[in-house]
Amino acid sequence: MKPELSIQLMDTHAGGDVSRIVTGGIDLLPGETVREQMEYLRDDADGLRRLLLEEPYGIPEMSVDLLVPATDPRAAAGYIIMEVMGYPIYSGSNTICTATAVLEAGIVPKQEGKQHFMLESPAGLVNIEATVHDGVVEAITCEGLPSYIHTYEATINVPNIGEVTYSVAYSGGFYALVDAKELGFDLTLDEERALARTAHAIVEAIQAERGFSHYTLGDVGPLPFLHFMGPVEQVADGYFRSRSATYVHPGVICRSTTGTGTSARLALMHYQGLIQPGDKLETVSLRNTGFIGEFTSMHTEGEYQVVKNSITGKGYVITRSDIVVNCDDPMVECDGLHHILSSRHSHNISTAGSKTILPGA
Repeated sequence: MKPELSIQLMDTHAGGDVSRIVTGGIDLLPGETVREQMEYLRDDADGLRRLLLEEPYGIPEMSVDLLVPATDPRAAAGYIIMEVMGYPIYSGSNTICTATAVLEAGIVPKQEGKQHFMLESPAGLVNIEATVHDGVVEAITCEGLPSYIHTYEATINVPNIGEVTYSVAYSGGFYALVDAKELGFDLTLDEERALARTAHAIVEAIQAERGFSHYTLGDVGPLPFLHFMGPVEQVADGYFRSRSATYVHPGVICRSTTGTGTSARLALMHYQGLIQPGDKLETVSLRNTGFIGEFTSMHTEGEYQVVKNSITGKGYVITRSDIVVNCDDPMVECDGLHHILSSRHSHNISTAGSKTILPGA
């Protein structure tokens, strides 16, 4: 009899973006760091991402976060982020969801009030502050990646749209930032499909015309993100709010405003002289969910003004489930997957001392 192959999941969401947290069923991956393990998945085992983001198990609008043992002893767990566009090294909404999951799974025991711990992302260590009230995780604040403006107010001619003005920020990936009003959008839910079509055309045009290089990372691939910016209103001293929508190429409008999109927006507002350290921006999605970004400090790297920031949001657990992987199913593609699937039935993330391990590995 064939062993049953299954993957253990905790589905979560933050701001409406569903993150499928893989808690078990995957063998230990090769690599000395979480970044190297991510590169192994990307190059040799992309079947896991495709399985959980495609029919019959998922849809491209979801994200996947694979929990792995941390390689840095200061971190409670590591995680690898997978999206329709591939393997981003960082994501605010996925970090909020992963931090919520490790608390709900008991990997990090909950403590009433505010507690602090670290996770290890492919981008490195991430400081987490969790707010717990009556055993409920009420909020997660995580570091955003240092963000900066690479290009300010460039123009490009986009087929069927015309001339579009855009800026480019790096906040964990390169973002095109565009004014929603200039493109005829109010950023309401009924515009979602039109926003996706417009963003697809703009990103395709930018990718065809130019590439972007990070000042330390170098070439990180074609620009994958676009952020629609609504008008900014000041609702209190040092507190701003703006409707927003983030697009992930190809074809996905995120349910939330995204953490990296919010970080990119903070970098642009600082570049324009609109905010100073300590100021906050609440981005509001098409579904009226939101994240709060805080501009914490700024330093200079060569020609760039680099904004340090944090993102606050709330994660919700949707379900805990086992996905049964049947490689005989014609709807299921197991190439790039079967060699990392564990046939052991008890293979969940747990803690031992200060390090995260997979029992039985």
